[in-house]
Amino acid sequence: MGVSEERWIKYAALPSQQKFHDSTARFKGFSGPIGSGKSQALCQEALRLCYLNPGRVGLIGAPTYPMLRDSTLTSMLEVLNDNEVPFEYHKSENVLTVKDAGSKILLRSIDEFERLRGTNLAWFGVDELTYAQEEAWLRLEGRLRDPRAARLSGFAVWTPKGFDWVYRKFIQSAAPGYDAVLAQPYENRFLLKQVPDFYERLKGSYDENFFRQEVLGDYLNAKGSLVYRAFSREANLRDEELDPLKPVCWAVDFNVTPMSSVIAQVRNGEISVVDEIVLHRASTQDACEEFERRVGMPAAGVVVYGDASGASMQTTGFSDYTVIREFFKERSAKVAYRVPNANPPVKDRVGAVNAKLRNARGETQLFVSPRCRELIADFEQVSYMEESMQIDKDKDRRRTHVSDALGYLVYQEFKSAPVGERRERLF
Repeated sequence: MGVSEERWIKYAALPSQQKFHDSTARFKGFSGPIGSGKSQALCQEALRLCYLNPGRVGLIGAPTYPMLRDSTLTSMLEVLNDNEVPFEYHKSENVLTVKDAGSKILLRSIDEFERLRGTNLAWFGVDELTYAQEEAWLRLEGRLRDPRAARLSGFAVWTPKGFDWVYRKFIQSAAPGYDAVLAQPYENRFLLKQVPDFYERLKGSYDENFFRQEVLGDYLNAKGSLVYRAFSREANLRDEELDPLKPVCWAVDFNVTPMSSVIAQVRNGEISVVDEIVLHRASTQDACEEFERRVGMPAAGVVVYGDASGASMQTTGFSDYTVIREFFKERSAKVAYRVPNANPPVKDRVGAVNAKLRNARGETQLFVSPRCRELIADFEQVSYMEESMQIDKDKDRRRTHVSDALGYLVYQEFKSAPVGERRERLF
């Protein structure tokens, strides 16, 4: 067994972070809201174990490869570079080598957990564990068996996501050898120094339940719950008409059955949904013609929003957006397009809609015409799958499409950029 290496690291741990690092449990977790330092805790613990287990192999995992690449790896590289730790990153193999410790870090997505069988590990850490399956964690537990490791350890960080398997395993009925630290909001003095009104600003970006879960770190019962829980007929239904002086927003969700879209306007931070278009066994061309029949060619212009997948080639050889562009071009219409390169995470899109329906300050900024019957049905009926934060799209095939279309508009116009442990500035 090798002798532990030493290196001084610049790291002023917050109280909850320090408690997490001090825990000697074989399996330990860090549960906290955004801004609580979860990513920093994960990366610092991984680096520490590289030096406690010189020459051995560890693993850092994330629920999906994009999350691993864009978030977890970025945070780890920042820690290494900020502390001038000599390392090599083998991109093709997704392996980091901490040179002076001789330790390797395997970087893996854990969505296909059967691939996690194999090499013995001295340690492993998982980012945002609540978005992973329990089977992935169990596979990693089984790999924690390096006989030459000085300290065997499995750890994870996460944002609360209801009373799920992570809550049951680490908090509700923690088995011997398990420990969890529950970080508190308002604890991150570094964040509050940078953005003193961090929490107050997020009240305007999140609905009340989402604020409690994501910002305050509360555990809420999400089992089988409604997706658009902030909707209220009394608060959100209102007769709406188009203002001819403002551009018309057209947000589309591309399906053959139903081809769904909403017609809306953004006015002084509020969204007014004036009408919906739901066509069965229809093409994008059909949807364009119906849009023209409903509102003509608005003099103030049209802003198109929608599903990023509509940019891909269709059976006709043209993308959905190419069809839309050609349609408006033939009519010399004034059109702008606000379509992202990739769709936002469902959680963020839903959160943006709920925040406009009613945010944590109690403000309502999304109003729907009573004629939008399918959208109202979505708000009142779309739910999550049991013990999951996945939207149940199979329960009723008619549901989710119109609300998805609206979600693309809301997210593009009002998405927030929360400050977290990765140093991004809010707004």
